Amino acid sequence: MKVPRSSVQTTVREYKHHGTTQPSYRSGRGRFLSPRDERTLVQKVQINPRTTAKDLVKMLEETGTNVSISTVKQVLYHHNLKARKKPLLQNRHKKARLRFATAHGDKDRTFWRNVLWSDETKIKLFGHNDHRYVWRKKGEVSKLKNIIPNVKHGGDSIMLWACFAAGGTGALHKIDGIMRMDNYVDILKQHLKTSVRKLKLGRKWVLQMDNDPKHTSKVVTKWLKENKVKVWSGHHKALSSIL
Repeated sequence: MKVPRSSVQTTVREYKHHGTTQPSYRSGRGRFLSPRDERTLVQKVQINPRTTAKDLVKMLEETGTNVSISTVKQVLYHHNLKARKKPLLQNRHKKARLRFATAHGDKDRTFWRNVLWSDETKIKLFGHNDHRYVWRKKGEVSKLKNIIPNVKHGGDSIMLWACFAAGGTGALHKIDGIMRMDNYVDILKQHLKTSVRKLKLGRKWVLQMDNDPKHTSKVVTKWLKENKVKVWSGHHKALSSIL
């Protein structure tokens, strides 16, 4: 074929390194990942569709390839692999979070040590409490590997109320049945002051809770006022501290 030996060696070397004999330099922006890297990403999510883009970035870093999460997502999109989108964070949500950060960014440790964080949470015996996302191609939604197993009626679960502060954990209360406003008042009566004493909060301690209708009901608001409890309402998602 009258091809110089050096040209053959260069071609072999390029193929071993990049997985292709395509020229490295082309017009426009070059590829961030080699075809071999792209195949590895696709194979990884096909084996485990719940692999996150962040996990894939870490995997590539271990092989000496540094790319961004957006680059990994673009590669998967190019191969028709898409994940269900998370709920949209609207501008009003962003502005509210910025206001919160601006208002509390200069608070000292004394302030944060005297916040009693509280919330309710549901713990399931089977499955997951949070949303899970998978990478899948169109028409593969019902494939077994893309489905998170579930049981009829959701399986057994318990509902808990808990609180904590910088100094440790407060009370943990199991909620029987559906919690109503009267039940919530009973929980506060039983556990609020004992938790404050246990955690040695200062005289200016603040109770944080979210804006669940039960928490903001007239019955609860009246009890809090009568007992001189200063409340820091959770207008911001970031204040939901108990997962």
